[in-house]
Amino acid sequence: MTKEEYDPKIKIIEAGGYTKPELIQKMKENNILLNELAGKLIASDYFKVSKEQYQVKVVEVTVKDLGFIDGAVTSELFSKAADLQLNLCPLESAPYIRLAYFNQREGDDEQQLENQAPYGSITIASEILSEDLEVPKGFYLRRIQGDLWLRGYIADEEHVWKPDDHFIFCINE
Repeated sequence: MTKEEYDPKIKIIEAGGYTKPELIQKMKENNILLNELAGKLIASDYFKVSKEQYQVKVVEVTVKDLGFIDGAVTSELFSKAADLQLNLCPLESAPYIRLAYFNQREGDDEQQLENQAPYGSITIASEILSEDLEVPKGFYLRRIQGDLWLRGYIADEEHVWKPDDHFIFCINE
């Protein structure tokens, strides 16, 4: 039995092979909703698509799993993840991860605090593309009243992720 077969936090995702319009159409066909920031990020020059299909192995972890019981800023999280041989995911992989994560826990907007990751969300760990606060920093997954979302977000380097915030990192084979 492989680790993927008994660890539900690890998944192998098929990515690449679609143009931007084809990828957007694939999400529409699967009833995946986008917020304005996700649409802006996908339309940007930062979002590159691969013509070739490839696989990414991903794992879902919490900030606390990375050893930060009081939370941490993004640079601390990414540095610790690298020490644990967890990698940032290609930005392009986020829509494909969303298409593979249908059983995400339900978010609860009543528990939502401003300037915090929404309850139930899973942030895709990817390279910060720009220090400009107007440029989305990446994507996160949400399930709201049964609807699946791929959402873009904006956060500065001072943002502290809470211990129970969830992230998806890539794992090298």
